[in-house]
Amino acid sequence: MKTITAEPYLDIHCGLGEGPFWEENKNVLRFVDIVNKSVWYVDLAVGPSSARKHDYEYSIGVTCDLQGTEDKILFGGKHGVGIADKHSSEYRYIQRFWTQEEVQKGNEERMRANDGAIDSQGRFWVSAFNDPSITKLEPVGILFRLDTDGSFHRMIEGLTIPNGISWTPDDKTMYFTDSGAQSIFAYDFDAATGNISNKRVFFRVEEEGCAPDGHTMDVEGNLWVAIWGGWKVVRVNPEGKVTAEIKVPTRCPTSAVIAGEDIYITSEADPELDKYPESKRYSGGVFKVHVGIAGRRPYKARVPV
Repeated sequence: MKTITAEPYLDIHCGLGEGPFWEENKNVLRFVDIVNKSVWYVDLAVGPSSARKHDYEYSIGVTCDLQGTEDKILFGGKHGVGIADKHSSEYRYIQRFWTQEEVQKGNEERMRANDGAIDSQGRFWVSAFNDPSITKLEPVGILFRLDTDGSFHRMIEGLTIPNGISWTPDDKTMYFTDSGAQSIFAYDFDAATGNISNKRVFFRVEEEGCAPDGHTMDVEGNLWVAIWGGWKVVRVNPEGKVTAEIKVPTRCPTSAVIAGEDIYITSEADPELDKYPESKRYSGGVFKVHVGIAGRRPYKARVPV
């Protein structure tokens, strides 16, 4: 099995770096810091010195591109799905997660968005769960789907830590990570309707204290999966087997994206530095290594805004 090592790229110590996204047309790396309520942008042609961020009133968990605009992004945030300006901290919600009854029960306070992705038809799949900085983790998380007609659906419930989502190149299978179950599940996917069925385990992390977190897919259909707690990102082939490993100089990598043929990896501030002091130096940083393969291009959202 091939093993390579990622080097520090941005030494910024995010509270929870997540959601890396490559804006191919501008060669810009975009990612979020959920804990510090920021969205970062880095011009990869210029390098780390170009890093800038916008801070928001509430946390943003994931961002996606919107069809028909270069100046705004779609996001999954603290209270729902929204639109944010790329050049300022302006934002607005277009779809709240919770009913009025759920708001009264405290869902807006104790829960937040975590991860999401756009499918081939332009629908936005986005999850919400108990914010571990506010309350304990419980199986109350939900995977939502915002359709192109504006309808909003609850697709999977009872999740502890809903995470990365992607679809196979033939668009017949959806991968969805439940970090609380230490697994990436596969579902049959109907692109025409957005329906999912036939849940089964695709990949499971057996190491104690570790879990699959966010992931990205390359053009050959391999997943590059951040293993939170494991000091690594692994390449998982379409048969669910690990075929390569990227070592990361901090314990808690969170997600990855391929830009060109380089992979960029986000991470979280290690919550157990007393046990893992060697994780501190680059904890919350962004890392980079050449992998020699391109990533699949993400779809753009076509939801009403």
